[in-house]
Amino acid sequence: MVTALQPVTAFQLNDLLSIQDLNPYDVDEIFDMARMLKSRPSVFRGALAGRQFVLMFEKPSLRTRITFEVGVSNLGGNALFMEYGAGGIAAREKVSDIAQNLERWVDGIVMRTHSHATVTEMAQYASIPVINGLTDLEHPCQALADFFTLREKFGELRGLKLAFVGDGNNVAHSLMLTAACVGSHFSIATPAGYGPDKRIVKVAQKMAARTGSTIEITTDAEAAVNHADAVYTDVWASMGQESEAGQRDAIFRPYQVNSELMSQAAPHAVFMHCLPAHRNDEVTDSVLDSRQSVVYDQAENRLHVQSAVMVLLCSHGGKSPVKLKNRSVHA
Repeated sequence: MVTALQPVTAFQLNDLLSIQDLNPYDVDEIFDMARMLKSRPSVFRGALAGRQFVLMFEKPSLRTRITFEVGVSNLGGNALFMEYGAGGIAAREKVSDIAQNLERWVDGIVMRTHSHATVTEMAQYASIPVINGLTDLEHPCQALADFFTLREKFGELRGLKLAFVGDGNNVAHSLMLTAACVGSHFSIATPAGYGPDKRIVKVAQKMAARTGSTIEITTDAEAAVNHADAVYTDVWASMGQESEAGQRDAIFRPYQVNSELMSQAAPHAVFMHCLPAHRNDEVTDSVLDSRQSVVYDQAENRLHVQSAVMVLLCSHGGKSPVKLKNRSVHA
């Protein structure tokens, strides 16, 4: 059995803030650990024994909160949940002050925030691991769980094609970066003016050049989905964009993932969604509830992948305080 404080790998990352922080070897190590945690959970029951993680959330959550809390508990640790109102995490005191308090009480921080800069600032000042549980710019834990699911389904990620249809949002950003990192091809179709952040695209293209993958940006949903191994969508109006929902509905309706669009993908293609889904908006019931759908496999794998990240981050000596992270794109 893996016990607390026992090194289990040579994993050297201090935080998980962005997929940009990872290389293909890091992703393989996370996935190998997730596979072991999923297949042999009893071996790792004490991996986080005595460890305390604080979950600091500015946004509502089902999957992120539950999977982190259950993950910490399954590994012998304890999770403390803190929910913040409209003012956000930094409403009462500076993020740097919060970080230097928390590092004396707990062993890791999971954050679900609006601004990506809040997460990177916390990691800058905290000498304990910081994990991005979602920001407006990225959702790395989701993307890692999604590609872990694809590896389970197809065995090999290199050369696989993932098509994303809808809004060029935080999930799309992390999926694009992960695809580029592991050598999968990525195509995204969005309405004009709703494409992914150009800074993220530029970084992904550089990563893709090293791994042999391709990044395709288009407004043509059928072209993006053509011969794809996986088709992915997300809500048309993300958290914080609720006031735009009516306007977006008309703009995004042609980008609905339905049976007709899925027929353009490869016959073996799977359908993916990070959930929650707005049924019969971005995806029809016939697709979401079909045999092609792996949405609940994705949700389950959030538990295993995030648990793997926590174990790996806590398995080495940690970082020096006030060590600025320069590798992530800041919002």
